[in-house]
Amino acid sequence: MEKPQPTAADRAQPRRPGAGDRAATYAALDLGTNNCRLLVARGMSRAGASGFTVIDAFSRIVRLGEGLAASGALCEAAMARTIDALKICAGKVAAHRVTGARYIATEACRRAVNCADFMARVQSETGLDLEIISTEEEARLVVAGCAPLLDRCVPHALVFDIGGGSTELAWVRLRDDAEPEILDSLSLPHGVVTLSDRYGGCEVSAATYAAMIDEVHAAIGVIEGRHGIGRHIAAGAVQMLGSSGTVTTLAAVHLALPHYSRRRVDGAMLSFDELRCASQLLARQSHAERARHPCIGLERADLVLAGCAILEAICLLWPVGRLRVADRGIREGILLGLVRH
Repeated sequence: MEKPQPTAADRAQPRRPGAGDRAATYAALDLGTNNCRLLVARGMSRAGASGFTVIDAFSRIVRLGEGLAASGALCEAAMARTIDALKICAGKVAAHRVTGARYIATEACRRAVNCADFMARVQSETGLDLEIISTEEEARLVVAGCAPLLDRCVPHALVFDIGGGSTELAWVRLRDDAEPEILDSLSLPHGVVTLSDRYGGCEVSAATYAAMIDEVHAAIGVIEGRHGIGRHIAAGAVQMLGSSGTVTTLAAVHLALPHYSRRRVDGAMLSFDELRCASQLLARQSHAERARHPCIGLERADLVLAGCAILEAICLLWPVGRLRVADRGIREGILLGLVRH
């Protein structure tokens, strides 16, 4: 009798770890409003501490949230692009015989009225079961993924992730002998895609740029009012960490990298003056000039200034003075959770 062939869904789903597995292999997928990203890693343990080693990665700009702000729904072209990218992710999951995985979706899927239909299509065509996470869980994963870059000698941290459809902010307390504690978090409906859709991103005037800053500045004042973070900053008790394409791009621009290098960018410390200079350089450039930049490219040239405006609003309200750059975040947070459990 001929042996049944596995379906696409069978190939994409992680297996349960078995006694014959030499090392557990994990996958973390983050489907955002703009990007589809996957990490595949092997779990490892050193001196009682859990960690992982990345063995494969995938990232593609899919613009799932294209037109979402105006229509309230995911458009067919965006869904098709995204499913094509997810098929590649499913192939990598199958090829690496992943034993544990988590596939999450964020703001675009939280907001779209046709998200249930999209999720069903993803499962049918790729075998991946997406999980729509809350904004609180998104902030938790960002903080968990970036925790190794936080200075335990500074008692508080402002951690943020400028995404495509939203920006997640977390107010964090740090102690030597414990995991970072999120005291409060705030999800803003302002991301690089949503702001660019509303204000335009190709040619941005000084007035438009200032309007974006003012809108975000007003929105983030909520968390300042709840905690009086400015008082802690004045006492030198706050550090700031940013996890997003915006901050990694600005770091690459500041460093004048001929091509993007995660090794050079992840963990870099930039002063607010250096960030502002990099932002102003991009603001003076035309869309075509930004598209030619080796660390930006055509697909992100119309989004980067919206990200700069969000970052500038954060820096204006909370003058910490310098920012730790993280080329890590949600996926690393997912992987750490999988490895530890």
